[in-house]
Amino acid sequence: MNEETTHKTKTVAETLAQALYDNNVTHIYGVPGGGSSLLLIEAAAQLGIKFVLTRTETGAMIMASATAELTGSVGVALTTKGPGVASAANGSACALLDRTPVILITDGFTEQQSDFITHQFIDQKALLAPVTKGHSRLEENQVMSEISRLIDLAMSPPCGPVHIELTGATAKKEVLELQTQKTLDERALNADNLNDFAKANELINNASRPVIVIGLEARSVENAEKTRELVDNTDCPVLTTYKAKGVISDHHPQYAGIFTGGIAESACISKADLIIMIGVDPVEFVLQKWRYQIPIIDISVVEYPVHYVKPDVGLYGPINNNISALLNGISVLSSDWKLPDIKALRHDMHYALQCHAEEGIGAQDVVEVALESAMSRHTLNQEKKLPLITVDAGAHMFSVMAFWPCNQPFDVLISNGLATMAYALPAAIAAAINETDRTVVAFTGDGGLLMCLGELSTAVEQDIPIVVIVFNDQSLSLIDIKQQASGLPSRGMRWETPNFSQVMEGLGGKSYQVSNIQQYRQALDEALEIGSPVLIDVLFNPEGYGQQLKALRG
Repeated sequence: MNEETTHKTKTVAETLAQALYDNNVTHIYGVPGGGSSLLLIEAAAQLGIKFVLTRTETGAMIMASATAELTGSVGVALTTKGPGVASAANGSACALLDRTPVILITDGFTEQQSDFITHQFIDQKALLAPVTKGHSRLEENQVMSEISRLIDLAMSPPCGPVHIELTGATAKKEVLELQTQKTLDERALNADNLNDFAKANELINNASRPVIVIGLEARSVENAEKTRELVDNTDCPVLTTYKAKGVISDHHPQYAGIFTGGIAESACISKADLIIMIGVDPVEFVLQKWRYQIPIIDISVVEYPVHYVKPDVGLYGPINNNISALLNGISVLSSDWKLPDIKALRHDMHYALQCHAEEGIGAQDVVEVALESAMSRHTLNQEKKLPLITVDAGAHMFSVMAFWPCNQPFDVLISNGLATMAYALPAAIAAAINETDRTVVAFTGDGGLLMCLGELSTAVEQDIPIVVIVFNDQSLSLIDIKQQASGLPSRGMRWETPNFSQVMEGLGGKSYQVSNIQQYRQALDEALEIGSPVLIDVLFNPEGYGQQLKALRG
């Protein structure tokens, strides 16, 4: 165990910065105010932690969330008090429901100030309480212990954000605390393991057509490795949730498609007699009742009190350990599944989710042409990795998630638990900052981009290799579809065509506006070579969205 004994006197801001550094934090994102913000930025800078000035507090939280996913450590966001805290609330909800460990550090009011100040004053702890796991003002004597407690809380499953409300007065205080601190890699899970391996092995050995469903908890290096080992010891089909795409490559012969809790995967699961869930968090499912009456083995980090299913066996605790124990009870699991059967299931799902347009560029074209250009560049330049992609909420995400293949965990970043709009661009900025050896492609709808338009300026300022692809159909497409499906007249869901290309140019970035496949392909080929932020404004035809949504969710 690496131990560090602290004797030197530091301020609270310096102590917090040191704790972040010890937990491998390299960037803080945010919109600061005065008070504690400036003190913390400087203390962090002295340790080499860079501050990224974002244009919105929600964008800062999403960048911190994406950073946490990619690094396996905590992400950090910084805001001023009052309106800064209020603006960060949606980003905190995103981190909570997407299970990412984020530390949100906000300025605050001292007790003396709260006695006479009402300007910008709100109960910040109460405001964020529903969307955070914990809170502290770091005003007690054991400051380092309190910081360590909060980091542990953020990193404990299900992971999520914590709130540090730090006043300028507290940030300046000196800390003298003899404390042995644990670094991130020494932290261990202590979750209870409610095992019944004998029953699980019995269910597996008696099953003739099991199906494996993989969820977000399986994405860590250790969990992904063991999950792949289990898959390789079976011959059954494998489905992944959106966030788990890449744990099993989309090119794996046993990969059968995506799992959302909708209708698209029912062709596969309706033929099964056992479901083995690995790392599946119920927050990933769509809002529909569970439709299958077959046994379930739930291998998860924790037992979720609210769930769509009641498993027959629950194996809770470290997933890699539980899979290892499970593998000891089986050798190779043979079943009635054949690889041609799984290939047919995969093909049928892809076919059902097609979204072409008779004229212009269809949603599926936007994805597949981008993939072709990336593959061509990948082959020509002998690059090791295809672009990492980020995906916004909206109807366009169905085509992106269905037709962009992933080979490794975190090849795609998407907000699934909260499914918030305005996610793709901030997430792409954080991804490009942290994944310096690959291009990042952000797929966003026009509505989502309008909500975080200022972050294009952040991307230009950071000068990072991002290609922002905008599905521009002048509407809130997903809600427009639902409105029409309800037999209601189209009302309030559409707007005049924005010219995102002109906006990007005005912010100092490179851009294209395209309306046909030839223009789009040429723009992509150029954009992927530039190495700095580029926006491609795709005027596309949303034809096919309604049918695709029905095929996916029923």
